[in-house]
Amino acid sequence: MLNLLKRKIMDAININVIIIIAIIVGIWFILYVIPIKLWFTAQISGVKISLLQLILMRWRTVPPPRIVRAMIEAHKAGLVGIKSDDLEAHFLAGGHVEAVVHALVSAEKANIELTFKMATAIDLAGRDVFEAVQMSVNPKVIDTPPVTAVAKDGIQLIAKARVTLRANIKQLVGGAGEETVLARVGEGIVSSIGSSADHKAVLENPDKISRLVLEKGLDAGTAFEILSIDIADIDIGKNIGAVLQMDQAEADKNIAQARAEERRAMAVALEQEHKAMAQEMKAKVIEAEAQVPLAMAEAFRQGNLGIMDYYRMKNIEADTHMRESISSPPQTTPNLKPKKD
Repeated sequence: MLNLLKRKIMDAININVIIIIAIIVGIWFILYVIPIKLWFTAQISGVKISLLQLILMRWRTVPPPRIVRAMIEAHKAGLVGIKSDDLEAHFLAGGHVEAVVHALVSAEKANIELTFKMATAIDLAGRDVFEAVQMSVNPKVIDTPPVTAVAKDGIQLIAKARVTLRANIKQLVGGAGEETVLARVGEGIVSSIGSSADHKAVLENPDKISRLVLEKGLDAGTAFEILSIDIADIDIGKNIGAVLQMDQAEADKNIAQARAEERRAMAVALEQEHKAMAQEMKAKVIEAEAQVPLAMAEAFRQGNLGIMDYYRMKNIEADTHMRESISSPPQTTPNLKPKKD
């Protein structure tokens, strides 16, 4: 009997525990589905939003706390015209709701014209709209990489500049970034130094470069406005003019050597051609000399040449040979040393 009573008591306790747990889970589920605390916070903050809207937000996978906090911030900052539906649409499009509202509040306090539509467009374009507003209030200073340029006198100069930029809110969508600004500034520095007649003039007045670069309107089509360009440092590099002259002289020397080699080769070829022609003429002479005995024999047969004429010709040849031997210098033979036994 006692055991039966204990069993009934334990069953009753277990049932009560299950009921309590179910109640707690139910309350937690209700509070999760129906964010009463968040709704109450919105009401006491002056934001008019219904429980049904909060429930539907959760069903649309939109975090209600994020939307409510953004609306509370906008309401407290005095921003009007920002609706929960607009914030939900921006969140579902992949935007950053908090950053957009922060940017709108900062722009309102700084008297910068920025609409909700423009802010969401900037955010969806991949730019940090809050940072852009801060950059409009507090300009950003960026350093350019070393820019190498050559003046007209051939001296190389290496310049470094600091560019002060302010964000142009209206050009943030579709405007070029910092890389384009740096590239244009570098191009302007190269053009300014290159147009200088002397590198000393650049070293004496580096602010001349800044003025010339600013006059070119390098910030056109970019998301920034160039406030100032300051030359931080200028170093002297190589004498490019002298190097180019040396290279040109070396090239001219190589060209002259090539032309001389060409003329030498042509002369050698011409000499070989003349030697070949001389050998050809000698062959013709030998061939002609070989025809002389035949012609003399033919003359003997026909009676056009007598025996005395032949002897006179031989005497003339002998006299000619003797005169040539007398007129030519004697040939010296080298002394031969006697061999030792």
